[in-house]
Amino acid sequence: MPQRIEITLREQLLDAEGQSLRLKAKNYFDIDLHQVRTIHIVTIDADLTADQVERARTEIFTNPVTQVSSLQPLDVDFDWIIWVGYRPGVRDNPGATAVEAVEDLLRLRLKPGQAVYTSKRFCLKGSGVTRQDVEKIAGELLANDIIQQWAVFDHSQWDPALGIGFVIPKVMLDHQPEVATLSIDSDETLTRLSDQRSLSLNPRDIPTIRSYFLKPDVQRQRRQVSLSDPTDVELEYISQARSDHCNHNTFGGRFHYRDLETGKTETIDSLFKTFIEGPTLALKAQKPWVVSVLWDNAGVGRFDPDHHYVITGETHNSPSNMEAYGGAITGIVGIYRDPMGTGKGSKLIMGSYGYCVGPRDYSGDLKPRLHPRRLLDGVIEGVRDGGNKSGIPTPFGQVMFHPGYLGKCLVFVTALGIMPAEINGEPSDQKTILPGDLAIMLGGRVGKDGIHGVTASSASFSEHTPAGHVQIGDPYTQKKMHDFLLEARDEGLIRFITDNGGGGLSSSIGESALFSNGCDVQLEKVPLKYDGLDQWEIWISESQERMTVAIDPAHLDRFMALSRQHAVESSVIGTYTDTGKLHITYNGATCAYIDLDLLTSAFPQWEFDAVWRSPALRGLTEPVLGVPEDYASLFLDMLGRPNICSKEWVCRQYDHEVQGTSVIKPLVGAGRDVPSDAAVIRPVLSSQQGLVFSQALIPMLSAIDAYHMTACTIDEAVRRAIAVGGDPDHLGGVDNFCWPTIQYDPLKNPDGKHKAAQLVRSCRALKTMCLAYGIPLLSGKDSMYVDGYLPGRYGETHKVSALETLQFSVAGVIQDVGQCLTMDAKVPGDRVWIVGLTKNELGGSEYYEHLGHVGLNAPIVDPDTFAARYRTMAKAVKMGLLASCHGIYRGGLAVHLGLVAMGGELGLSVDLRLVPSEGIDRDDTLLFSESAGRFIVTVAPDNQEAFERLVAGHPAACVGEVTETPQLKITGFDGKCLADLPVERMKSAWKGPFEDLI
Repeated sequence: MPQRIEITLREQLLDAEGQSLRLKAKNYFDIDLHQVRTIHIVTIDADLTADQVERARTEIFTNPVTQVSSLQPLDVDFDWIIWVGYRPGVRDNPGATAVEAVEDLLRLRLKPGQAVYTSKRFCLKGSGVTRQDVEKIAGELLANDIIQQWAVFDHSQWDPALGIGFVIPKVMLDHQPEVATLSIDSDETLTRLSDQRSLSLNPRDIPTIRSYFLKPDVQRQRRQVSLSDPTDVELEYISQARSDHCNHNTFGGRFHYRDLETGKTETIDSLFKTFIEGPTLALKAQKPWVVSVLWDNAGVGRFDPDHHYVITGETHNSPSNMEAYGGAITGIVGIYRDPMGTGKGSKLIMGSYGYCVGPRDYSGDLKPRLHPRRLLDGVIEGVRDGGNKSGIPTPFGQVMFHPGYLGKCLVFVTALGIMPAEINGEPSDQKTILPGDLAIMLGGRVGKDGIHGVTASSASFSEHTPAGHVQIGDPYTQKKMHDFLLEARDEGLIRFITDNGGGGLSSSIGESALFSNGCDVQLEKVPLKYDGLDQWEIWISESQERMTVAIDPAHLDRFMALSRQHAVESSVIGTYTDTGKLHITYNGATCAYIDLDLLTSAFPQWEFDAVWRSPALRGLTEPVLGVPEDYASLFLDMLGRPNICSKEWVCRQYDHEVQGTSVIKPLVGAGRDVPSDAAVIRPVLSSQQGLVFSQALIPMLSAIDAYHMTACTIDEAVRRAIAVGGDPDHLGGVDNFCWPTIQYDPLKNPDGKHKAAQLVRSCRALKTMCLAYGIPLLSGKDSMYVDGYLPGRYGETHKVSALETLQFSVAGVIQDVGQCLTMDAKVPGDRVWIVGLTKNELGGSEYYEHLGHVGLNAPIVDPDTFAARYRTMAKAVKMGLLASCHGIYRGGLAVHLGLVAMGGELGLSVDLRLVPSEGIDRDDTLLFSESAGRFIVTVAPDNQEAFERLVAGHPAACVGEVTETPQLKITGFDGKCLADLPVERMKSAWKGPFEDLI
């Protein structure tokens, strides 16, 4: 008989989880709850004695200082009860952890079929709260309907003897796994199969797939293993491998580009080879610190003679859009596995985030699956739990709001690792596989979660997007696996390692088999969460926390012993061969028999028409603006805009100190409440060397030209790194593209040619900027199809496409972290300098958006000039001439002068007549232009002359000074005071929009 333990906080303590639910109910639905108490339920379905369960209750599940518990339902007052538990077949991560704790405590092993399950019941009190209200709270705030079940009870229904905590979510499957043979007698049949099975096959690929299976020699070989038509395992495998998410077919495609303004036409054969691979390999040859690029799970740079750093980034848009918390947590733990699977494996040292969502206060007619407010909260919590519970610091991130992300949100995640330069005398970044090596899957088990993740990510979001593609993250399991793999690596037990990410085993085995030229896989050896999975599900499931390694058979015993020591499950599932075949069996029967070179050589290149209409041809113009009447109020309005105001409530949820490496914190200044330009960590604590990390997102400029969006984004990321002390000659980049669908369709995507042209122009800017700034692209990712089909007020469907978006990240080595700078003003009397030229470049700016305009004059980057300026600024930092340094970004000079003052809680007195500018005769243009390449720096009087000599030849000028009185005072072109604002008032406006969330 299952036994139940109930645990809750002592009554006098604040129930933070209950309080959070109470606030969300009020903020989201205007439902007033007076009190919410949370009760955690642990159901033990195992042959344990009463004494053993009592020991587990007191020694594992109950904190005697803060909690009370019982083997009977706790007597907590309520008006309503909501019970929430996992659905059948879903991995109960806390329950799995509880099993380990119980086994360790009692020194026993649970028998097959025995388990521990967790659930919760929430005791709600509130007058006037209806069943409809409670069901809304349960279904929309507490239970993730993809993975959880729930029930609601009032006093008349609730009976403690019901034992709702005894619900055992076992999967009862009578289904017997079998391999299906699928007829592909015509292209139309295969197209229909693709739609029915959510394969997302490109129409151009379909004839190639059919022709392969119809080849006489292929048919002859297949008969020898008792196969005829393709199996479901094979078609699922091909669809995963050929998905745009995995194979990057768009970036490898052929683009026919035409400029309607100039009449110029050209054909670009592969954006990747032309604009990414070529420049990066050229820069790698020039920069000896670049160790490994373009082939592994992440890029590798030299940190010092004994260590390499590893960096990569990607997105988790589709699953986060479907289920915010689950999608985001698997995004961050998933990206963590990429450095773990780079070279022979690296230790994780930090992560970062970037979120693009619809307006948090959206109240329009469209009905996204999740309101942006709830979506963002879930995403923040998912990345928080994924990082904090993994013991990995998260010191940097950004949040962007725009209506274009109502259709599909963007969730960027980035991860960095560090590894020895050599392991047992061999380069740590190199790996290979020899025929005869064993294929081992380790970490989590395989379930139905994560089916069709990569194909769902290779299509627009709609009501038909399969919910099952969302995976379930378990940071605890991954942390154990991480520590185990590092020890196995250092003992020289790992020949090859990669992660089970998009496509699961189909990807990790399918790609790693290329190194030996073949693999035999026995699917029945793959550990499952439950019985009843079909073979194709085992092969493509993206269930989390899994890696695939190749080891020498001679090392198997030691590898398995170490695995058991770390309580990590490892299973030999196959053997690498040199047959040229991927041969998959299940209990001896062949499921798949595919030539490995099919996926690397036989498919046609995707083709796109790209037609560029300049902003002027599209009707964009510069607006005619009246002169602002009240600059003080305008400043405060700008500081309070969603894309400028404080996001302290977000970054304070992320642990940035967990490994003790933080140098430049996410929040700096006298009040530690103003965001830093970039983060600096010290990953090797015995060294004064550091790593700088920054990133930028400026998608609004794409409304004018994605070329300028890309150039400005890269420039901002670089400028952020320089501002804290980065070395412009040691910066590696990570490009993460998120683009709406570019394939032209007169009905479904009539502007596809324009979006394709935008992508070409963006890639061209990427190449230009990287070559000018000397930034090799250490890693990158493209995530296309950021469109959504949303129902409107009357049930009609609306297509919403996200802005063409690039997140660009940079990382680099700082030789001495003691020279790093923060952005806050430090000492009254210091001189305020502006370095860089301000132009009439308000197009796409926050100021224009505030006034309801887009504009025409986007900021234009002069990369060669700016590169020289950045080297000068880096020299100023090394010479110790600067007291503070801050880039000028979104919002322009006015906003960032305010941030410098708020950071130092000091005043600034600035004269706009002294600011270096060109073609500007209006105060508001100078204050709010978002021209690139600019800094605000403060300089001590003793360093004034030396700094002036250093920046001679650059547009730079002393424009004022730091004052003891905490006021921002700005003098306009006419010599009169435009604004005189107290720092306290600015902070109030800047923190105001989200202050209730901190």
